[in-house]
Amino acid sequence: MAARRIAVVLFNLGGPDGPAAVEPFLFNLFNDAAIIRVPQPLRWLIAKIVSRRRAPIASHIYEQIGGGSPILPLTQDQARALEAALAENADSESEARVFITMRYWKPFASETARAVKRWAPHEIVLLPLYPQYSTTTTASSRKDWDAAAKAAGLAMRMRTVCCYPVEKGFIAAHVELLRKAIGEFQTRDEFRILFSAHGLPKRVIEAGDPYRSQVEATCAAVMAALGGGPFDWATCFQSRVGPLEWIGPATDKEIERAGAEDKSLIVVPIAFVSEHSETLVELDIEYAKLASDSGVPRYLRVPALGTQEKFIKGLAGLVGEALAGNGLYCPEEDAGRPCGEENRG
Repeated sequence: MAARRIAVVLFNLGGPDGPAAVEPFLFNLFNDAAIIRVPQPLRWLIAKIVSRRRAPIASHIYEQIGGGSPILPLTQDQARALEAALAENADSESEARVFITMRYWKPFASETARAVKRWAPHEIVLLPLYPQYSTTTTASSRKDWDAAAKAAGLAMRMRTVCCYPVEKGFIAAHVELLRKAIGEFQTRDEFRILFSAHGLPKRVIEAGDPYRSQVEATCAAVMAALGGGPFDWATCFQSRVGPLEWIGPATDKEIERAGAEDKSLIVVPIAFVSEHSETLVELDIEYAKLASDSGVPRYLRVPALGTQEKFIKGLAGLVGEALAGNGLYCPEEDAGRPCGEENRG
């Protein structure tokens, strides 16, 4: 009897794999209706103008980390680790293979959908590497995938993991890495923990996007699991661009505040599960310099989760839960913080 084949498709944003890819990557980003919320052809024109203007700035950012984003090879590492974890949990009658689809650069959903079709799985689980749900990430990737899957003729059953902001393995992985950083200090009075997440325009949140509340839930869950008494900590948001008002407090402002208060900082990338330009350049280079200039005594940045064992096992558990259910699997429904049917793509 043939093994039941389960395809797990990881969603991620992607990043340019070299200098020539920077401008087209930016165009794909800004041409997404979830990012620039105006109709075509105006969105196409805006995307062309903005990507051309921002390409030199972005190219300089990527030059500092070798000319391109490391997000694809790091996601491939996560895919292999997840495949191994699923194999450990599998029975003799099932086989899981993990595929990757990126939203704004290769491999695109169309390519991945064709690869999944060739493998001919019996079931598919869609697993975003966005722990906190947003219309700008999970919903956009799901819409992109649905179109690609239809074009590829993928008719088998698909289940989707909606979000997992307080999943136990995800939280435990953060706690483990955070404790290592805390161990660098003599007393907790010396430092403040800054949980930094990618920001969003305020109007996106006001329209009902649950991202901010889920980020805050993640931070609260990490601190509860950390235990050991009170800590000085805050949630903040980075990477703002453009003239719109963004959610806050802003990470750079929190760094300046820490300097004024003579506080060292432990910075945790709480919404990024792999290293990329926002961690390796914005946090490690730009904000580290800002911290030094602002008088922050010590600035430590906790690594992104990557292939941390507890995180990968948590993802494997989510796949199992999704397979046991029907259609959409949203752990937050049981936590009293459902994402809302209107936001689920």
